[in-house]
Amino acid sequence: MNLGGMPEPAIDFAPRSYVCGRAPGKLELDGRLDKPFWANAPWTESFVDIEGDVKPRPGKLTRAKMLWDDEYFYIGAQLEEDEIWATLTERESVIFYDNDFEIFIDPDGDSHQYYEFEINALNTVWDLMLVTPYRDGGPPINGWDIRGLRTAVHIDGRLNDPSAENRSWSVEVAMPWKILRECAEGQKPPEAGQYWRVNFSRVQWQVDKENGEYRKRINPQTDRPYPEDNWVWSPQGVVNMHYPEMWGFVHFAGEGEAETFGLPADETVKWKLRRLYYRQRNLYERSGSFAPGLAPLLEDGDADKELAALDGQGLSIETTKHSFRMRLPSADGSAAYWIREDGKLWKE
Repeated sequence: MNLGGMPEPAIDFAPRSYVCGRAPGKLELDGRLDKPFWANAPWTESFVDIEGDVKPRPGKLTRAKMLWDDEYFYIGAQLEEDEIWATLTERESVIFYDNDFEIFIDPDGDSHQYYEFEINALNTVWDLMLVTPYRDGGPPINGWDIRGLRTAVHIDGRLNDPSAENRSWSVEVAMPWKILRECAEGQKPPEAGQYWRVNFSRVQWQVDKENGEYRKRINPQTDRPYPEDNWVWSPQGVVNMHYPEMWGFVHFAGEGEAETFGLPADETVKWKLRRLYYRQRNLYERSGSFAPGLAPLLEDGDADKELAALDGQGLSIETTKHSFRMRLPSADGSAAYWIREDGKLWKE
């Protein structure tokens, strides 16, 4: 197991949330979002840099919509773009080598066994499952497929033509619950009133127009393409999409349900355990051992007052030479949450 250190997200814990309403009927996919099926679905917030407000706002608009029914989870995305290009045509290619749109789903919110999906402007897709995040050793399962997946792309302009007056490209995705339920609690699709952890990402490369083609812009100092930009719905606070605890909350609403969502109190409990998990892993990388108590995990200053108070709130820490388990009571005290050295979080 990888027990290396890891950066703690450099933003407050305030993931985006979205109330996902019931679909009005069956979706005829053509990649367009200007049809009645999507009319009453609200847009997400405009995407921001993956690190959050510490970086400039993206210069091109990206936003998404969601709906659901008993068969599918529907996602639509609009990507403003004056340079529409794609090269990869084989399924399971590493799609983010092109500009792409990505979907991440952790059904039970434990940061293990979650899904990643990528699509480019050619409607080429890559779907995979992560057993654990890469920081915790992975591995990705590339052979996993969303059987019954339906996708479409619409291009407002012309693909791979630098002379075209391009405006945007848009994506429609229908993911069947019969596959997505695999990693859900009880292996069941969501019910009205439940929420899953979800995030979206847009990978954007700098390009030049050369001889009627788009080519990635080369950094003369490295002789390699400039690093890609990562624009996301819910910011991560670190340049790494594989922090599922930072993803947004998608609340699946029933018919006529009020369109509001408040962060459940237990999510704050989980976040405190996550912060201690980062500290334990970083301490292990420095010293080769985990802390059996809270004090070595605290940093100077007022920022850690909330963590310092956990000793009086029922925190327990168990360690061995190469492992740990930490426990905190739930917000109402009726249960407890645990987290261990590989980031797995569960309720007892």
